[in-house]
Amino acid sequence: MVSVYRWRLAPDGLATRRQLRAVGLRPGGQDVVAQLERPRRRRGPLVAYLYRLDLAKPVRPMTPARHAALAKANTARRLCPSCGRDAGYVIPAHLGVCNPCT
Repeated sequence: MVSVYRWRLAPDGLATRRQLRAVGLRPGGQDVVAQLERPRRRRGPLVAYLYRLDLAKPVRPMTPARHAALAKANTARRLCPSCGRDAGYVIPAHLGVCNPCT
């Protein structure tokens, strides 16, 4: 059973994934220690999982192979499947083609 804290009332030493990433850390295989709940009016609360800062590990460095794979994937998102040109921006998924082709 994990502890549940209200919005902005979590104790020091705990952080969300985004907060860890902002300081160059990652959870590193540790289990969720607590959760943070932000109430909403007509829906269930927003939930964020909290991890211990002292058990967090540094973010793994980007290897040349991972960097190349990421660059290739981003290039593929910019190519229009209809005309084959580089659009100069990421083509929106709901359109599927560049602006001139729509």
